[in-house]
Amino acid sequence: MKVIVDLCVVPLGVGVSVSRYIAACERILAEAGLKIKMHSYGTNIEGEWDEVFLAVKQCHETLHQMGAPRISTNLRLGTRTDRNQTMEDKINSVEKILGKTEGEEPESQPVSQREKEHPRKPYRTTTARKGIRPLAGCAPCSNTISI
Repeated sequence: MKVIVDLCVVPLGVGVSVSRYIAACERILAEAGLKIKMHSYGTNIEGEWDEVFLAVKQCHETLHQMGAPRISTNLRLGTRTDRNQTMEDKINSVEKILGKTEGEEPESQPVSQREKEHPRKPYRTTTARKGIRPLAGCAPCSNTISI
């Protein structure tokens, strides 16, 4: 099964700079033949489920061998069965709406009837009840909903 993963590996107990540890993980992901895109707070990975998670395991093993006593990892992942979607497809669909794809006009997003009748108000806080709670409200009908 194909998967797109957002991986953030944080070695703990190794000092402030973790660049060499991240570089080691990037090498592992590249050598595994996975499609990767590093960003400022992690790496997007595209590939087959088992191959991706084997590479993540190898990252952990390697970082421990490099001296990291502890590693905290965050994963966000998505799979689809209705169609084959790449990382680029996901980005292009948003850029098309924003008009960033060359030669294309931005798509206008339809406003639902509910949004027309009940525009969103910014979040606010109140002490009307015990404690301070964030509230969302509907301007026209003055309904207040505790979140």
